[in-house]
Amino acid sequence: MKKLIILSIGLLLAACQKHVEPPPPPRPALVVIAGESAANNAMVLVGEVKSRYESNQSFRIGGKIIERKVEVGSQVKKGQVLARLDATDTNLSAQAASADVRAAEASYGLAQAEVERQRTLFNKKFISASALDMREAELKTSAARLQQVKAQAAVSGNQSRYTALIADRDGVVTQIHAEPGQVVEVGAMIAQIVDTKQIEVLVAVPESKMAKLKVGDKVAVKLWADRAKTYLGHVREVAPAADSATRAFDVRVTISDADEAVKLGMTAGVRFAQDEVNEIMIPSTALTQINGKNTVWVIDKNNIANPREVTTGQFTEAGVVIKSGLQANEMVAIAGVHTLIKNQKVKPQMAESK
Repeated sequence: MKKLIILSIGLLLAACQKHVEPPPPPRPALVVIAGESAANNAMVLVGEVKSRYESNQSFRIGGKIIERKVEVGSQVKKGQVLARLDATDTNLSAQAASADVRAAEASYGLAQAEVERQRTLFNKKFISASALDMREAELKTSAARLQQVKAQAAVSGNQSRYTALIADRDGVVTQIHAEPGQVVEVGAMIAQIVDTKQIEVLVAVPESKMAKLKVGDKVAVKLWADRAKTYLGHVREVAPAADSATRAFDVRVTISDADEAVKLGMTAGVRFAQDEVNEIMIPSTALTQINGKNTVWVIDKNNIANPREVTTGQFTEAGVVIKSGLQANEMVAIAGVHTLIKNQKVKPQMAESK
């Protein structure tokens, strides 16, 4: 009986003892070593291909167009006639001005002869000095009148020549805003000529990127129509003031080796090369958020995982730039970061470098 009681007590005590489970093995964790890498802090902006010279051609007088000699796409040379106005009225004005000149010349000649006669009479004491002075004043008036009508005749002659619209540069016609029979005002644009030999890209640069941008900086240009080819260029002009609507600065970039593939109006990407800087970049999969803050899991020398808040920079195809919160040569987890626990022991496995 005593043996039975002792055996029962032993079994009861054995049942009351807590079973101690062995600690789980360290969890495998895919990690990388954060390191500094030289990154080109380049700025890429999109712009429009334009000509350096875009000249709006217009008549210097108003009138009715009777002829237009070019079409959109026409190649023109400097001095070539683009259009003509009806010159009937201007020719009549020029003829009237020429007649006025001839009349003024006759009046001047008569006044000059009269002065010579009056001087002869004055020398012989036949007339008074005041009579001579009167004739000399008439001569001066005739001379001034002659100069006036000659100037008016020159203006009338210019008006006659202005009935022909002459190209002021070599180029191609890109716009036309008038047709034969149309009455146009002074200065109204008839056609636009652009110089296809000097091609640029117009880009709008944000004010935050203007600090290091200057005239002469080298750039690389790629057309959206053909991203395989890169053109060389440089910054030719930087606007001194920002656009009032966009608050960006207009920058013109000259393409040094433009070919026939570069067409006006195309979209182009411009890469502004800037100084290389050392920065810490990690794979984007290493970044997570805890309580709305960007966080990475850092593995210490004892293989313990702990979260750490970081400040991120630019996101690229290669990863994300860490501005602060992480030092070079620290180990960070890049897979399963959403399931890690603070102070969890892990078994680091280095990721293969690509």
